[in-house]
Order: sequence, then C-alpha cells, then structure tokens
Amino acid sequence: MEKMWAGRTSGTTDSIADDFNSSIRFDCRMYRQDITGSMAHAAMLGAQGIIAQAESDQLIDGLQGILDDLESGALEFDMGCEDIHMFVEQVLTQRLGDVGKKLHTARSRNDQVALDLRMYLREEIDEISALVKAVLEAVVSQAEANKEVILPGYTHLQRAQPILFSHHLMAYAMMLLRDLGRLADCRKRMNVSPIGSCALAGTTYNTDRRFEAEKLGFDGIALNSIDGVSDRDFCVELMSALSTLMMHLSRFSEEIILWASWEFKFVELSDAYTTGSSIMPQKKNPDMAELVRGKTGRVYGDLMAMLTTLKGLPLAYNKDMQEDKEAVFDAVDTVKMCLKVFAPMLATMTSRPDNMKKAAQGGFINATDLADYLVKKGMPFRSAYKISGQLVAKCIAEGCVLETLPLETYRQYSDLFDEDLYQDIDLLTCVQKRISEGGTSVQSVEAQIAYVKEQLA
Repeated sequence: MEKMWAGRTSGTTDSIADDFNSSIRFDCRMYRQDITGSMAHAAMLGAQGIIAQAESDQLIDGLQGILDDLESGALEFDMGCEDIHMFVEQVLTQRLGDVGKKLHTARSRNDQVALDLRMYLREEIDEISALVKAVLEAVVSQAEANKEVILPGYTHLQRAQPILFSHHLMAYAMMLLRDLGRLADCRKRMNVSPIGSCALAGTTYNTDRRFEAEKLGFDGIALNSIDGVSDRDFCVELMSALSTLMMHLSRFSEEIILWASWEFKFVELSDAYTTGSSIMPQKKNPDMAELVRGKTGRVYGDLMAMLTTLKGLPLAYNKDMQEDKEAVFDAVDTVKMCLKVFAPMLATMTSRPDNMKKAAQGGFINATDLADYLVKKGMPFRSAYKISGQLVAKCIAEGCVLETLPLETYRQYSDLFDEDLYQDIDLLTCVQKRISEGGTSVQSVEAQIAYVKEQLA
C-alpha cells in the first residue's frame, strides 16, 4: 500500500519498520476526536473560501458517515494504516475521491494529533472528575453514618489521641477535593487549540484558527505555532495530578487494609470487594484495596516515562512524542479502573465501633486529658503529667483502663481527683473538647461534611 506521504521517498518501508512506526493500535481510541476535529477544519476551509463551500459540505457529510459506520460497527479500523489520521483520510478519499484529498489543506499531522489528544484528555478529565466525586460521596456517607464513633488517632502508627472515625474519613475528603481542583486547573490550561499551527511554522493559507477553536469548545488558541505542536505539558500536568490522586487512594487503601485485619478489626469489607484463599478457608483478602495500592506505582511510572521522553527533545515535533499516548492512556485507564472499584468498596464497608473504642481505651489516649484535669484543679502541668503517667503504668500492670480505675485508687495519687473525673476522661468528652476549627469534635466534623457537600453541589 502506498503511503499518504509518498513523494520525496518511494513511500515503501520494511514491514518490521512499518509495525514499529505504527500507532493506530493505540491512537484509534481517538477516532471521535479526530473526525470531529476534521469536520471543524473542513467547515473552516469552506468558510474562508480556501475550498468551495460545496466541497466543505461534502467533506463534513463524508466524515459523519465514517463516524456513524465506526460507531455501528459497519466499518473496522485498518491496522495496516500508520495512525488514526491516515486511516480516516484514506477512507474519506476512497469514498469521495479527489475531494477527500482536500481535507488536509492548511494542517499537519503534528497539529492534528495535538488537537486530538487535547480533546480526548479533556473528556477523560470530565469522566475522572465524576468518578472522584462518587468516591467523595461515599466518604461523606460513611462519615455521616459514623459521626460519633470513637477511633484511636495515630502518629508514628502509635495510638496518640482520641478522634472521631468521621473526622479521619473527612481528612481524605479534603484530599479528594484538592484532587478535583488539580484536575480542573489542568483542564483549563489544556483547553487551548493547537490546530492551525501546522507542522511548526503556521501556513500560507488565510485560515481562521479561532473559528475552529470555538467550534471545538476551546477557550482560545496556542499563540506560538512551534509551542502548539511540541507542547505536552498538559499530559505531564494531568499525569502528575493523577499520580497525586493515586497517592491519596493508596494511603486510604493502606489504612483500610490495616483496619480490616484481625489485628485491628475496625472495619469489614463487603464480600463483593474481597477474595478468598485457594488453600486457607478462613481468609478474606482485601485484594481490591491492595491492587489500588499496587497500581499507584504503575501511574507513577507512566509519569516518569513521559517526563523522560520529553526531557531532551529539541523543538518542534519529534517522533519520540508518539510515546506520549500509551503512557497517558495507561494512566487514565488505570485511575478510572481504581476509582470505579474504590467508591462501592468504600460505600459497602462496615465499621466496628466497639473494636475502635476498645482500642482507644487500651491505648490510654485520654492520658493527656487526665493531666489537664489536674491542671484545671490547680496542679502544675509537669506534676500532673507525672501522676498521669504513673496511673497509666498502674493500669497496664493491673490489666484495666483509666475509665475503670476506682476513685479510691486515683485519690492515692492526689486529693484533687473527684467524681467529675470520669466525665472528663470519657473518650467522647475528650473528643468534644477539641473545639478548635477543623478539629475532631462532632460539631467540627458536621461543618466539614457541610463544606464538602457544598463544594460537590
């Protein structure tokens, strides 16, 4: 088959080189964007009088026919074509003859692929954002259902202070909100049309780039034609945002995996989002959460591959840039897959409040509040700190917790202890006393939930 670019050369290449050079096996997913972009280009050519209006209409009708046939399955991709652009133009020329050959006037595959990729990723960002919102809704739902459930808060993976389970969950809600913001920022910078930049220097034809940009939903045009064809910042920025999103999902997954273990038993995952063992019948493995954690490295790898590909490229277009698509497509596909399983996994997760509270009590995480109780009665903090530590040591030795230690025992250490002590060191009281904005009190968590709901709305 003669190549569309035959002329300077014979247009024939070795079959191995053909396969190595071809990108249609992965860029064919952009067929809608390629055809839609070509329809806008044909409309511009007609409007500017670069081709006759009748020819413009004929091209648009022909392109619509190709799109319809691909959508219905009446037309299949020819994997012998070099890329999706050549496939569409080849079919169009077969159907329209010489009129089909006029479509590529005043453009290059360099600006065409940049256009297709921006349009494709713009749509993917919208879909990913919707999936992130679904995860956010699941987080908020779990937070509302566990609004007053006590959880031991950790630092260094050591029990530190009592918090609300809902407060811990809402920390991830804030991360996911930032992820949505990064995706929106990326989409905004991405939404600039490169079409009309041609190979790198623009064109001698009297084109209307802004006409095409507006028709395709772009906010403006690339103002430098070299930058228009060689820029892949939007890919790097998207993959960076996706890597950050996956990092958040991975941290969340790690905690869910810990919480679901027998050692914690703070939550139980639905059978629908766990697997069993081929040899150990008692096992209930959190494989979905583990896979999300594992696939995070894959998305990081895609980002590093993109950065490495771009780092030494001279301007403008180089064939190396064909490597952008497989990396960014893989990152997008992986993130979407993870989000689709994460939202229902989280929504169907069951909490175990009794186990959380028992762990909180066993960790003596109200010891600071015990010391504060004595300070409020007039004792210097360092003295109160020492007595609190001695009482914790006694509880450990006797196998009890601060809440169950008799008042008589407390009074052996200080006459300042009274009946109101037990109310003061109750874990829910400890939590409710954290009244600072953004803290772990029920009122604060309710405010956080209301804020996230407002942002989602």
